[in-house]
Amino acid sequence: MAASDHDQNRGVAMPGTPDEPDFSGLGGGEDQQADDIVREVVGWYNAQIVAERRTPVPDDERIEKLKAGREAALADQAQLATADPDEEARIAAVYAARRRELKES
Repeated sequence: MAASDHDQNRGVAMPGTPDEPDFSGLGGGEDQQADDIVREVVGWYNAQIVAERRTPVPDDERIEKLKAGREAALADQAQLATADPDEEARIAAVYAARRRELKES
């Protein structure tokens, strides 16, 4: 029995074979972490906007502040596409702190 046949029988694909999943295009690392953190903050703003709109008397000023915060986060998220590693780390740190602050409020 060839090594690849043996490994396939155990359910393990050999590196470089068609059965091996290719995760090379998925990205990851600092840029993905920063994107995920910013996405969480955008999600928080979206949820707050929806909740405020559903109140019996929505506070238009609060909605505008929430929308401004969301727009700023979306702009920073877009900036991640061309950011260098230092900028990615800065954005990740800023939004990690903002996420903590928003969850505590």
